[in-house]
Amino acid sequence: MASDTVGAQPELSSDRAWWLRVPATLLSPRPVFFALREDDPDDVAARSEPLLLVIWMAGVAAVLATPTASDLLDSPDYDAMLVAIWAFIAGGLYGVVGYFVIGFALFFGVRLLGSLGDFRRARQTVGFALVPLALSLVVLLPLRLALYGGDTFRSGGADEGTGENVFLALALAFAAWSLVLLVVGVRVTHGWSWLRALAATAAAAALLAALVGVFMLV
Repeated sequence: MASDTVGAQPELSSDRAWWLRVPATLLSPRPVFFALREDDPDDVAARSEPLLLVIWMAGVAAVLATPTASDLLDSPDYDAMLVAIWAFIAGGLYGVVGYFVIGFALFFGVRLLGSLGDFRRARQTVGFALVPLALSLVVLLPLRLALYGGDTFRSGGADEGTGENVFLALALAFAAWSLVLLVVGVRVTHGWSWLRALAATAAAAALLAALVGVFMLV
């Protein structure tokens, strides 16, 4: 008689499950955000490495879209290797700081709308919402380098004009995708209506704008 265990699949570990949820966020985000409701310590710990990768890549994508990055090679002190090192370090710092700052703003927004969720859930919602922005790094940067090479990081290069505008529009599209996922994440993790989730996200955006305004005045 065949054993009952024949053909049984091994149980998926929490670590592997969360790595698989990173790409799944792009196609089926609801189950991913719903899984953030789980408070088991092992499950929570399993999210740390995927989240770190996502926020680091998103941070690099963000700093490479700044005016500072567009003319780095104008300086004789920079070469391609130093640009890569700068992007890795600055992007990582930018991503981690943004993860906590935007996470705090979202925590404020959802609390304002009556949430009892904690800061961890808010910032992890932000983290997984950043997956499209992280994806933009591996989509747009290689394409831009293939088309324009080192002019990507030089002022007045071949990428200026129409090319620059097209890539800016694409970068904004990925950022908008992340924003949509953030609203989806708030709605799913709290079981709210679309209107309530939008209101919480808007409150978070208002706090962020206020923080940026204060920072600019200092």
